[in-house]
Amino acid sequence: MAEKAEKAETQDRVDGGARDARAERRAARLAKQIQRFARGHGGSAEGSLEYIGQKGTRIVLVAEDGIWGDLVAADHATAQRAAEMAGITLHDSFGGDLAAKVRTGPYEWSRMAGIQVGGPSNT
Repeated sequence: MAEKAEKAETQDRVDGGARDARAERRAARLAKQIQRFARGHGGSAEGSLEYIGQKGTRIVLVAEDGIWGDLVAADHATAQRAAEMAGITLHDSFGGDLAAKVRTGPYEWSRMAGIQVGGPSNT
């Protein structure tokens, strides 16, 4: 009986290690995307992590030039790790100072108008 428990414990460690390795690879891929975004828009970016339910965690990014974008991670831990690996500053929420850095253009304004007050079609 002790042998079965030992085998199960060993298998759990192997399975856990494989899960950890997959999560680390996912975080590394997201970190590369974050860094590519930052390089393409002035060299740096800041962000916040926003929980989106069962879908995971949204990494909202604002680049140095005011352009914004986002990525979705499967879970909060992966999003947090990706942000750390990318070396970006994380804010507690997408508001205040971070939101003030976003530069919007005609496209965003027309989309917002279409959704809000009968502007151009949203489809």
